[in-house]
Amino acid sequence: METKTFGVVGAGQMGNGIAQVAATSGLQVIMSDIKEEFVQRGLANITNILTKNVEKGKISLEEKDAVLGRIKTSIDLKDMADADYVVEAATENEPVKFQIFRDLDAICPPHVVLASNTSSIPIVRIAAQTKRPNQVIGMHFMNPVPVMKLVEVIRGLATSDETFQITWDLAIKFGKTPALSNDYPGFIANRILMPMINEAVYCLYHGVGTREDIDTVMKLGMNHPMGPLTLADFIGLDTCLAIMEVLYEGFCDSKYRPCPLLRKYVEAGWLGKKSGRGFYSYQ
Repeated sequence: METKTFGVVGAGQMGNGIAQVAATSGLQVIMSDIKEEFVQRGLANITNILTKNVEKGKISLEEKDAVLGRIKTSIDLKDMADADYVVEAATENEPVKFQIFRDLDAICPPHVVLASNTSSIPIVRIAAQTKRPNQVIGMHFMNPVPVMKLVEVIRGLATSDETFQITWDLAIKFGKTPALSNDYPGFIANRILMPMINEAVYCLYHGVGTREDIDTVMKLGMNHPMGPLTLADFIGLDTCLAIMEVLYEGFCDSKYRPCPLLRKYVEAGWLGKKSGRGFYSYQ
C-alpha cells in the first residue's frame, strides 16, 4: 500500500528530525510521545529549524507553513492506527522499545510496516515482540536527521522483500541515501564508530592525551569533521554507553568493553551537550 501518513514514536532529537524530513517530503505525519511537553518541544525544534531555513532563503515562508501543517502531534499511541508506516525513535533501551512494538502491533492495521530507528539492537529481537516479524525493519537515521544523508536499512531474519523495498523507497523519497546492513549488533555505522569513540575515551582515561589533543589528532590527522570526544558529547554519553553494552553482550568480545570512564560520566549525569556537561562543558 502507498504510504500517505507516516507515524513517528518519539519526539526527541531523532524523532522530531525524522518527522521533519517526512513532512518535508509531502507526507502527513503523526509525531507521538508520552508527554505533551515532549511533543511541543519537538515541534518547537522543527519550527526553529524551518524558520532558520526561511531566513537563509533555502525555503519560502509558504513552504515552512505547509510542512508544519502536515505534522500532527499526539500523546496517545493509539493515534498510530491512522498511519501507513511507523518508525519508533524512542530511547536506546530494549524493554522500552519492546513494549512500544508490542503496543504498535496491537494498534496498527495488519498492512502497516513497523520500523525502528535503533542504532544497535538487533532487529530480530524487536521483530519477535510482534505477530508481524516480516513487516519489521530497521530504519536508522543519522543525527542531525535533516542534514545527514545516510539511512541504514537493516533487514531482520524474517523481513520481507516488500517491507525492505517500501523502506528503501521511503528513504529515497526523504532525500536520503540508503545503505543496507545485515542484522548484527551495532549494524555497520556503530560497529565501527562506537569502538573508535570508546578507544578515544580509553586514551583520555589512560592519560595518553588531553581531550583537546585527542580530538585535534582525529580532526587534523584523520580529517574527521569533529573529534570523537566532541562527537560523543553530541550523541549523548548514555547512548554511547548503551550501544557499547549491546556490542559487548552481542559479541562476547572484550574489545567492546565500555571504558570505565565512560560509565563513570554517565553515572554522574554528565551525558554531554544535552545535560550541559560531558567531556566538555556546555553551560
